[in-house]
Formats: sequence, C-alpha cells, structure tokens
Amino acid sequence: MKKELLIASALTASLGIAGVAEAGANVSYSGSVTRGVTEDDVGGSNNTGHTNVGTSELSFSIDQTTDSGVKWSTSLEIIDEGGSDSDEGGLTLTFTDGSTLDIIEAGSAFGGAIASIPAAGGSQGITNTSSNSAPGDLDWADSSDAVGFDWGSAADFAGVEGLTVGVSAAFGNNTYVANSSGPETTWSAGLTYAMDAGDTAITIGAGMISATTDNNAALNDKASSAALSVSAVNGNLTVGFGHSNGEGTVARTTPDVELDSASWNEAGASYVMDDMTLTVSTGAGKGSDGALGAEGAETDETRNVSASIAYTIADGVSATIGYTDVDNTDEGSSVVGNSGSSWYIGATVSF
Repeated sequence: MKKELLIASALTASLGIAGVAEAGANVSYSGSVTRGVTEDDVGGSNNTGHTNVGTSELSFSIDQTTDSGVKWSTSLEIIDEGGSDSDEGGLTLTFTDGSTLDIIEAGSAFGGAIASIPAAGGSQGITNTSSNSAPGDLDWADSSDAVGFDWGSAADFAGVEGLTVGVSAAFGNNTYVANSSGPETTWSAGLTYAMDAGDTAITIGAGMISATTDNNAALNDKASSAALSVSAVNGNLTVGFGHSNGEGTVARTTPDVELDSASWNEAGASYVMDDMTLTVSTGAGKGSDGALGAEGAETDETRNVSASIAYTIADGVSATIGYTDVDNTDEGSSVVGNSGSSWYIGATVSF
C-alpha cells in the first residue's frame, strides 16, 4: 500500500494541480480470486477433457478533488487474469456539473454507450481459432491510440430527461509496421437514453466509430462500425439485445486481414431469486476476411448459447455453474476442434 500511496503523491505533484488539499490522494483497491473446474467436449482429436481454472485480479484506484470541486482520478492494475500487468490507467476529470473528461488511454464514446445486456457467467474453456475473424462482441470495432480524449455529458443533457451523450477522438503515432494495420485517427460518438415505461426501466444505447489506418495498402479503415443496444428491467427480470455491423481490419492472424460485412448480434436475460441469479444468453458473429489489400472472400462465423447460475454464499463470495455450446466456422468449414459444449463450476472471492 505504501508504494501505491507514493505513486499517487508523485502523480499529483507531476500534474501541478493547483488548489489540491495538503493530504495525499485517496487510494482504494479491489480484486478477486477465482478457482474452478471446466470440462470441454469438442470434436476432432481434442475430444473430452477437464482442467482447473484459476484467475486473479488486483487494481488500485487513485483520486483527489481540488478546492474548486474538480475530481482527478486514475488507476493502476497490478494483476489481470492471473498474470502480472502493471497497467496504468488514464486520467479522468469529473466536473461539478457531473460531466467527465478522460484523457490518455481514454477509450471511446462508442464503447461507453452500449447498454448492459445480461451474459451468462463462468470460465468455460472452448476458444475460437486464431484465423477466425468473426466478431465476438458488440464493440469489436473499438480501436484507438492511447493519445486522445473521451468527453461524457452529465445526465439529462440539453434538458432532455434521461439523455447522456459522449464524443471522443484519438490520434495515432503514425508508426507503420509491415503487414499490420494500426489505428491512426479515431472519431467516435455515442448516446444513452433511459426512460420508464410503467413498471419497466428501459435503456437505449447507440454509438458509431470511425478509425483510419496507418497501412496504405489496406482497403478498409482500421474500424468503421455502428451499434445499437437495448436493455429493460422489470422487477427481478432483466432482458437485453444488441446489434453492431461494419468493416475494418483485424489482427487475428499474421499478417493482419481485411474484414468485410461484419456483424454481431447478442441477446440475454437474467432473473434474480433471493441470493441466486439465473442467466441465459446467446451471440452470433460473422464476417468475410481476406489478405490486406484484397476484399473478403470467405465467411467466418461464431455462435454460442450459454446459461449460468450464480449464488451468493456470503458477502464477497459467490459460486457459479456455467454451460455453453459453441459452433465456430472458418472459411465456410466447421472447426470441429473448436466447437462443442463446455461445463464450468467454481467460486470467486472478491474484495
């Protein structure tokens, strides 16, 4: 903890923030340890097998508020999924009106505008192939350089109750690497709208992103996509749906590849009963990939159906049973060694 306090003090001093109280910055920490067992039943020579799963997380949050009421905050991640990380977060300014400004590793307004859609938990072990370029989530196109900003409004933007908007930009370092396609200049915008429909709370999220590439041979930009998501909460029941599409380039293989006609759809539902949460979810992605400078010709696809039961044993301790069925198709052919079903049972202790 002493080390983190010194880092926080150095950060505050280096910024030269005027009007900060003499006391050091506030430091808090959080983390978790997860242990469990997964059993995978896939085709091909891999067949059925079970293995133990263990991951751990540890991060610190650092913040301080100036006399003018502006809050400065950042973070430091020490462990990510069991591996040494040492990843410093960006800087976030929270103003007195509730708006925020992220600078350095700011992320994007596109990713921040996605509504929360229930997704089944667990650490099931079936993975995709490195050559399958099909998207696997709504913000698959979220790509930007660390130098940039992300501004988000306070709630009820422009006097519209429930409306929040955001804009962001990032500027690449123009460092070209042969056979790769990195983001050069990224622009993004997003909005969320929350409303009540009787006993149901509905949240709508929409966003777009456009990122040019530093590879002159590429036909596509690094990323160009739009996404729409909706979630609804009625008592203990939550349901959601999301869709995104677009094109870009991906680093799923060496060299990078073009990705055309890409799309991802997902849906999920969860129900809370006392200390137990039941969740079912599904997702499907597809896209046509090809070498840099060539249009996508063959279609890659990925589909999954998952379910989980999460039970709160005690404060900070939860148990999860998860199941998923996965089907991966590469260049129009089923990848039997990366398709099948998987069970997981484990527990997480968090703090």
